[in-house]
Amino acid sequence: MIHYKELGLVNSRELFQKAMKGSYAIPAFNFNNMEQLQAIIAACVETKSPVILQVSKGARQYANQTLLQYMAKGAVEFAKEMGHPIPIVLHLDHGDSFELAKSCIETGFSSVMIDGSHHSFDDNAKLTKQVVEYAHQYDVTVEGELGVLAGIEDEVSAERSHYTKPEEVEEFVKRTGVDSLAISIGTSHGAFKFKVKPGETPPPLRFDILEEVERRIPGFPIVLHGASSVPQNIVDEINKYGGKMLNTAGVSEDQLRRAASSAVCKVNIDSDGRLAMTAAIRKVFSTKPDEFDPRKYLGPARDSLKELYKHKIINVLGSANQA
Repeated sequence: MIHYKELGLVNSRELFQKAMKGSYAIPAFNFNNMEQLQAIIAACVETKSPVILQVSKGARQYANQTLLQYMAKGAVEFAKEMGHPIPIVLHLDHGDSFELAKSCIETGFSSVMIDGSHHSFDDNAKLTKQVVEYAHQYDVTVEGELGVLAGIEDEVSAERSHYTKPEEVEEFVKRTGVDSLAISIGTSHGAFKFKVKPGETPPPLRFDILEEVERRIPGFPIVLHGASSVPQNIVDEINKYGGKMLNTAGVSEDQLRRAASSAVCKVNIDSDGRLAMTAAIRKVFSTKPDEFDPRKYLGPARDSLKELYKHKIINVLGSANQA
């Protein structure tokens, strides 16, 4: 077993408490490869922000669990080399079984999410409690989920969303001992979050649900999944250089900033990063059709991703200068 402290990582407990007191949210950015990891760490070091590195089940299979250990350790050393060490959490995103969560804990993850939201309330609570009891033996923090987000991203797929029922959160937290809770208030996975026509505004987030959850479990860390904004200038760039992404829609950054000022202390952003990298790569392929050096198209993609994430940290999540 490799404990996360051997890799120089931290868990999310103290980061969340500090974020709630400071009215900001910790960025939770997904990565699958070296360029994404470089961009995330560079953006967070340059803005002096803590960060949660998220790895889905599919990303872990893609990158290889052994390589991930050393990539996480490398991220810690890279931040030091850049001159400003930052708190780094390695987090399992949307774990779907006790066995997967256990394996991640034993290979250096400092935080895991167990997503039992597609089960009944009782089965969700039972599974979450099982993960919590194992994880807490190793001081690993656990995120649970109540409510279902619509959309598709990696292995996560649901046709319809189901808002979190505030009347269930107290019992769930008490029964499971979970450290943070992802709730459904209108965010959605993927780049096609809402069925809107060109020019239409996506529906607003259900802040009434968030406020009632806060009232029922005051001071408890809340998480938002599916919080990409799907910037239309990036989508336009993709389409300009041969892509075909029509009627995309994301969550307003103004609404995310409002959420980050509340008990929401972790905001998951994945699709925006995929879009930024895709736009940069498509531009190189279109304008330089003779280019075949991966560094010449992955490099610009990495740089574009870094700038996007710096914007999110400074202007949306408010986590700059908090590390």
